[in-house]
Amino acid sequence: MDKNKEKETSCRVLLEGGQGEYVEKKSRFIATLRKCESEEEALGFLEEMKKKYWDARHNCYAFVIGARGELTRCSDDGEPSGTAGRPMLEVLTGEGIRNVAVVVTRYFGGVLLGTGGLVRAYTQAVKEGLRNCVTGRMRHGYEMTVEADYGDVGKLLYLLGNAGIEPLSADYGEKAALRLNVPAEALEALRKEMADATSGRAKPEGLKEIYYIDKETG
Repeated sequence: MDKNKEKETSCRVLLEGGQGEYVEKKSRFIATLRKCESEEEALGFLEEMKKKYWDARHNCYAFVIGARGELTRCSDDGEPSGTAGRPMLEVLTGEGIRNVAVVVTRYFGGVLLGTGGLVRAYTQAVKEGLRNCVTGRMRHGYEMTVEADYGDVGKLLYLLGNAGIEPLSADYGEKAALRLNVPAEALEALRKEMADATSGRAKPEGLKEIYYIDKETG
C-alpha cells in the first residue's frame, strides 16, 4: 500500500458519543455528539435532537464524514451567520475526528451575547462534549501471530511495551503464541528487534494487512 493511502486511513474516529454543556450569561449550550458514517445518518441524528429539544431556540449542527473528511456541513440554525455552525465544525476538523456529528442546543438566557460571545460559547460547548466521548485512531497495519519459547516471552513483551503494542491474545501451549496488531510503519523495525532479542527464534506468522482502531486514552 502506498504511503498516501496510509495517511488517508490513519485518522481519529468517534467510538462512543457523549454530551457536554456550557453556560454563558444564563444561556445553556448543550452539545451532543454521535458517530455517523453518512450524511443520511447525520441528518437523522439532527432531526432526533430537534424532537428531543423541541422547545429550544436553536439546534445548530456540524458534521465531518469520510476517512479524509470528504463531506462537511454545518448550520447556524438562525444564529447570526458564522457564529455557531462554522466554529463547531472548526473544533471537529481541528481535532482531526472523522465520521462524527454534533448538535448544539441553545436555550436562551435573556441576555444577548454578541457575535464573539456566541462563537466562544458554541466552540466551548463542542469541546465540553468531546471530553465526554471515547475516541480512537484508525490505522493501517498488520495482524500477526508470534510464536516464541517461554524463555523469550519476557523479552518480547518488553519490546512490545516500548512500542506501545498490547497483545490481543496469548495462547500458551508447547510454545507461547502472541497475537498482535502492528502499525505498518512499525513492522520492519519490530521484526528486526524481535529477531535480535531472541536470536531469530521469534518470527511473525500469518501476516495479514488490516485496518484497525486503537482506543485513545487520557
